[in-house]
Amino acid sequence: MTPPSHDRGRVPGRHERGQATVELALALPLLCLLLLGVVQIALVVSDQLAVIEAARVGARAAAVASDPASAATAAVQRALPRGARVSTTVDGGYVTVTVSITSVTEVPLIGTLMPDVQVGSSSTMLLEPP
Repeated sequence: MTPPSHDRGRVPGRHERGQATVELALALPLLCLLLLGVVQIALVVSDQLAVIEAARVGARAAAVASDPASAATAAVQRALPRGARVSTTVDGGYVTVTVSITSVTEVPLIGTLMPDVQVGSSSTMLLEPP
């Protein structure tokens, strides 16, 4: 028994030659964009962690200082030198330091798609007696 005439002399899979190359060419730009997005998110998370630490350092400095506001601002500026906004409030026996910055989206392509992100944190500590 002979196979049908349209299958005669044909190598299996030959009609799909180059398909993988075309699929890769279509998928690679999307994969690169996704990877750049992950990098940008990692940078924002890094900024958030830096702000959390700066708020903690500022609250600790304010808790032991005679002038909590200036001590907190100076400590935050040393811990986070990128133009952080600092506010200090003393309420009862506690001091609260709030720190915020703008995390600039600087990764190529993602910066045009994603706006700059505001990250902030607060830390409250008990004032220590002088």
